[in-house]
Amino acid sequence: MDSTPSVSVANANPAEAASPDSAASAAGARRILILSTSAFTLLFAVWLMFGVLGIAIKKEFALTPVQFGWLTATAILSGSLFRLPFGILTDRIGGRRMMSALLLVTAIPCACVGWAHSYAQLLGLALCFGIAGNSFSLGIAWNSAWFSRERQGVALGTFGAGNVGASVTKLIAPLLIGLMPAAGFLGGAIPGGWRFVPVLYSVLLVAMAVVVWCLAPAPDRRPGAGRTLSAMLTPLRDLRVWRFGLYYIVVFGAYVALSLWLPNYYKEVYGLPLASSALLTTLFIFPASLLRPFGGWLSDRYGARPVTYATFIIMLLASLPLAAPASLFTLDVVGFTALVCVLGVGMGVGKASVYRYIPDYFPADVGAVGGLVGTLGALGGFVLPLSFGYLQQATGRPQSCFMALSCLIAVSLLWLHAVVLGIRRGERTMTGLALAPGGVPADPAKAEAA
Repeated sequence: MDSTPSVSVANANPAEAASPDSAASAAGARRILILSTSAFTLLFAVWLMFGVLGIAIKKEFALTPVQFGWLTATAILSGSLFRLPFGILTDRIGGRRMMSALLLVTAIPCACVGWAHSYAQLLGLALCFGIAGNSFSLGIAWNSAWFSRERQGVALGTFGAGNVGASVTKLIAPLLIGLMPAAGFLGGAIPGGWRFVPVLYSVLLVAMAVVVWCLAPAPDRRPGAGRTLSAMLTPLRDLRVWRFGLYYIVVFGAYVALSLWLPNYYKEVYGLPLASSALLTTLFIFPASLLRPFGGWLSDRYGARPVTYATFIIMLLASLPLAAPASLFTLDVVGFTALVCVLGVGMGVGKASVYRYIPDYFPADVGAVGGLVGTLGALGGFVLPLSFGYLQQATGRPQSCFMALSCLIAVSLLWLHAVVLGIRRGERTMTGLALAPGGVPADPAKAEAA
């Protein structure tokens, strides 16, 4: 039955089992949360930097809407495909090593963007620096190993707030592009204009790698050490994992897509300059990122399912007016921004509630399950910008992107509702089985027997 978590006895609570010194354990967990969130914020800014830089690139290279969609989506693809192995490797060899290595590896192609002079070069480099997006599953697995199940909702929500890195480029890039001379410095050795931003990021990535390596606790927690790969992959056969992945496309994949798409949308539909377009996009990004810890707290208190349920309803109600053709319903920039911010609120809370399912159902396999769910969500962030571009090109309507989003939310809500109805029918046959908030059985052993 869908409400029954899969529980593995081995390493069921690695955060508590790994160390008898609770004070030292708590201090180490707090340090890892701070370091991983800081690194994730920077890596996320790098991962989505073409959302703003792409506008200047589009003008310089005279890109079509489809070419622009591919440019922004290529980095998303690279940051999606490897989330599962990153989560598994983190469980096996530790987050300290993985995060430090990822920061250093990402810095190289990021710096090279500053000297790219063709569309093909930019696509290749986007594929390389896009690996930064895999930092999410890395950080989820790393923090899950250090925090108890009761605290994972808030901890993972706080870490996930590093999504606010998407706003970093949108805030600083227009300013830097305006301040930096196009010819650069030292005879072009340091590029100027939009090219200065990725070079600056590469320096920050190297510095962050040093900080993580020096300050993260050692030895690290490695809940997957000694387990076979097949054992770690077994939970991925469960249909629930794939359902959670669909939910995560709605709350994260669509978030990534809109973070990339909105600056250009504001520019084309409302005729706003780059700086204003980027600033208004941050009004969507901030709640979609910073409310994630609140979503984690709500999920810890009330359960993942009811929070996700409410989130989907609110998002659907907000997306329908955005999807309406301009001939039927016209939104000014204020109304449009307000509804987009409501979507951001739903995504911020929903990203935490969807991931809160995972330690409830798969407490010993957060790395593998979280990696696959993150992969599916991030792949949504790759496919959706492309679909937005093709839909706009086919229909001539920029609102078509919200039509696609509305359909995706509706499908997820209907599936969740069907699951809830099934659980209610099943509960009537599970006499004496206590349920925790959100429909998760308080006694998994009884649930398995039932």
